[in-house]
Amino acid sequence: MLTPGNEAELAEIIADASGPLCIQGGGTRGLGVEGDVLSTTGLSGIELYEPGALTLVVKSGTPLSEVEELLAAENQRLAFEPMDHRGLLGSEGEPTIGGVVAANVSGPRRIQAGAARDHLLGVRFADGTGQRIKNGGRVMKNVTGYDLVKLMCGAHGTLGVLTEVSLKVLPRAEAAVTVTVTGVDLPGALRAMAAALGSPFDVTGAAYDPESQIVCIRVEGFADSVDYRSARLAEELARFGRSGIAADSTVQWQGIRDVSAFHGQAGDVWRISVKPSDAVQLVPRLEAGALQFDWGGGLIWALVPEGTDLRARINVPGHATLVRASRETRARLGVFQPQPAPLAAISAGLRRQFDPKGILNPGLMG
Repeated sequence: MLTPGNEAELAEIIADASGPLCIQGGGTRGLGVEGDVLSTTGLSGIELYEPGALTLVVKSGTPLSEVEELLAAENQRLAFEPMDHRGLLGSEGEPTIGGVVAANVSGPRRIQAGAARDHLLGVRFADGTGQRIKNGGRVMKNVTGYDLVKLMCGAHGTLGVLTEVSLKVLPRAEAAVTVTVTGVDLPGALRAMAAALGSPFDVTGAAYDPESQIVCIRVEGFADSVDYRSARLAEELARFGRSGIAADSTVQWQGIRDVSAFHGQAGDVWRISVKPSDAVQLVPRLEAGALQFDWGGGLIWALVPEGTDLRARINVPGHATLVRASRETRARLGVFQPQPAPLAAISAGLRRQFDPKGILNPGLMG
């Protein structure tokens, strides 16, 4: 394993490399790319934290837990609520902030706060030639030129290896409760979640468990405001089923975020993004052993028998990512949804520009 201790060492390793490199943060995702493992864990530490300016600059290999502890001490948080994949994948290691950004990992609060890329202000990275590049800044103003910040977020290390990220952080909510609606089928659940998201009550989570037939709607903010908004929302959602309010929702939403219902269950796991209105006609075709809905029904987690080609069953617009499967299944089906030809050509062109040797996580994204 190659573990550079600073950005210069990392750039030199990439510049000298003649074969493929498997870019790895904490090693919790297990994508299984061929090549010498290049770990960013040696690039760790807080570069700048200004709580008053809601700004954090941190090296990419810094453990996510360290970042969250630092923010919690100032009553702040990463609003995009990054998922912890270890329970779902049965992996070990420690998630890093660079891994979160590289994969654009975002949790239930995405429907209200946005994705990881929406909170990313700047990046430093080394491209496939070893060139060191800085883009963006520490504030959202006076930024000119190409927006490589958004390009790097979600590229999974195929365009460059992150060495530093600048993030916007937000205050933690004073209170959080979950409004529940029980005894609803999928069509009713989708209508209930749409009503909640279309309400003026600033919902920060909308999920559904079809096994228990429970809709969960999260409301966060100042305590008095949460009490008022959740009570009004429970009244409005009562037309869809039996509504109620759960006071302590932290553990519950961590379970939704990390898809804990699938932990320890055999089978492949897929992550499907569709329009919520298309979910009703899609679900019967999936023939899944278990399902979980998030983002108001726009995100579907599906547990299916090993080796299942779930993409062949999707009859609506959307895309499906193979999150957990054997190496053979990942090689046969691909982790990511194949891109349309025009978009694939653009992506290939970007990879040639940023990684002309084709050594950064080759084959991972087409």
